[in-house]
Amino acid sequence: MQKNKKIVSAVMCGYLLAAGLVSCAKKDGKTELNFMEVMTSPDRTAVLQNLISRYEQEHPNVKINLISPPYEQADNRLTMSLNANEPLDIIEIRDTTAPQYVTNKKVEDLTPFIAQWDEAGTLLSITKEAASSAGGKPFLVPQFFYIKALFARNDVLAKLGVTKMPASIDELYAICKQITNGSTQFGYTLRGKGNPFKNSDVLIISDIKDIDPENIYKTKDGSSVFDNPQFLTSLKAYAELFKTACPPDANNWGFNEQINAFVAGVTPFLVQDPDTVPLLDSQLGRENYTVIPLPPGKSGTVYMDYGYAGFGIPSYSKHKNEAWDFIAWISSNTQNSEFCEKYGALPVHSTAFTGNSYFSGGLYQAWADEMNNPGSFTFVKYPYASEKFPGWGQIQEQYMQSLLLGKVTAEEAAKVWADYWK
Repeated sequence: MQKNKKIVSAVMCGYLLAAGLVSCAKKDGKTELNFMEVMTSPDRTAVLQNLISRYEQEHPNVKINLISPPYEQADNRLTMSLNANEPLDIIEIRDTTAPQYVTNKKVEDLTPFIAQWDEAGTLLSITKEAASSAGGKPFLVPQFFYIKALFARNDVLAKLGVTKMPASIDELYAICKQITNGSTQFGYTLRGKGNPFKNSDVLIISDIKDIDPENIYKTKDGSSVFDNPQFLTSLKAYAELFKTACPPDANNWGFNEQINAFVAGVTPFLVQDPDTVPLLDSQLGRENYTVIPLPPGKSGTVYMDYGYAGFGIPSYSKHKNEAWDFIAWISSNTQNSEFCEKYGALPVHSTAFTGNSYFSGGLYQAWADEMNNPGSFTFVKYPYASEKFPGWGQIQEQYMQSLLLGKVTAEEAAKVWADYWK
């Protein structure tokens, strides 16, 4: 019987190894930790692996096994692993997956760990908010942020006689229309494909007062934004921007097409995230473009969502202290700033924007201003926890496309969207 147990154990170990998961235990005097990332890409994984190697050199008693599922499968793979209580100690949690992990009690409350962390005091206010966005307690330490800003081809605009950056969304629209000739020069780099609502919402909904910070599609009195008269007016203005200041095929543009048009100078205004900076630096040179904070809408503010992911600890991990030690190390200002510089994202410490030469001043001042001026910039959330959210991107894109092409009216599109969320 004892022999059979050993055989079963060996088979199970083989299965876990094949799956990329090895039991966390002392091996050759080292504590082994399993770390699963989900925002996988070859370049990013290489950056993480380099940081892990340095940590292991500084902590010779720890071995970290980085598990990197293909990007398209990673979230599902992590969910299945957590549901099966597979041996994991450090996990990457996205803003979209945090609610289910917290609800299912699969992640550890990091409050006692953060309370003892000597670098907790320099975390940005948005970092603390994001850490506790699911469940009201910090179940993860965010590692980076994606926040929209306005990119501008200052060299192209100067040739076109534009010397002043827009101070409002209305001014942005007016400048875009002014510089468009309808054939070779257009104003705005519209996003038509790939969750385009993340670009259009910031321009349309910022005209509406009193948006609920917990749900961008509601006002503070619980009303739907899609039933708001100002939404209809601003939706029509956005459709008019497409017709009068965007290339006619921009309704089919995704990220790559946006970048190509901006680099070519065909459309000198672009709303995008900070991962655009490394691309433009290599293709344009920083002297030919600038980044400014998003201008406010008629509400007097601009409503911005923020994308992020961070590191947490499974609630069933047997090595929580060791896992936290690594999370605290990689989340420190020094390591986090290095990671974000190479990854093209925004760091999570205020000190990165004051003491790091890469992030202090220059282009990144735009994002520093957005994150440190509440009131002028209002951060809001999408209803990720809603069972309707997974299908939202498709129906929003379908009717926005139809609106831009003149196949439905703004009233018809707004009604469909309002009914969807009811």
